[in-house]
Amino acid sequence: MFKRILAFLFILNFTACAELQDVVNQLPQSGGIGNADIAAGLRQALDMGIDKQVTKLTQTDGFYKNELVKILLPEELQKVDDALRKIGLSSLADEGIKALNRAAEDAVKEATPIFVSAVKDITFDDAKNILLGEDNAATTYLTSKTQTQLYDKFKPVISNSFGKVGADQIWTNLITKYNNLPLTNNVNPDLTDYVTNEALKGVYTMIAVEEKEIRNKVSSRTTDLLKKVFALQD
Repeated sequence: MFKRILAFLFILNFTACAELQDVVNQLPQSGGIGNADIAAGLRQALDMGIDKQVTKLTQTDGFYKNELVKILLPEELQKVDDALRKIGLSSLADEGIKALNRAAEDAVKEATPIFVSAVKDITFDDAKNILLGEDNAATTYLTSKTQTQLYDKFKPVISNSFGKVGADQIWTNLITKYNNLPLTNNVNPDLTDYVTNEALKGVYTMIAVEEKEIRNKVSSRTTDLLKKVFALQD
């Protein structure tokens, strides 16, 4: 009996997905929503995520005071942080972490043109797959289209930002003090790659936040186009 119930639920779920797919496939003839509208709706949703959420990351403390994306020390350097705090250098450790986040905030300012270009390239097929996908399908699409380019763009900016916001001096001071402690193994970390990847994670995290809002909250669909397009997935 239990197996029959599972089989019934599977068939019901498959049928519902098939019906949704049929609805999307027939959109040019139904409800006045065509292929161009669907693609435009997804572009608009991503543009909103970029404008509303990514812009926040470029502001002072955009990373540092946002627990979703705050950049902490990599695991192998946690011992540095712990050791400095134990000897009363918590303020120095805090400045080191803040400097990493300042560099990320600076780098994300370079992201918007790359995102805008990727959003413009969304096709109807892309949009259809996104609409039928998971809560983060649009973010996943944007990640696949921009991650390599953003990494290449972020890395030199973060490297330069370390100098501009003083991260290089802070970390030189921090690591020197740690290396001078007795019974410690000297470390000489290159944090540029680490912070670049953490900055990328933060950007996509915040876009996913906005995408989920638009998908799950009707009140977040602030234009007629968003209401029409995302009503199809409800």
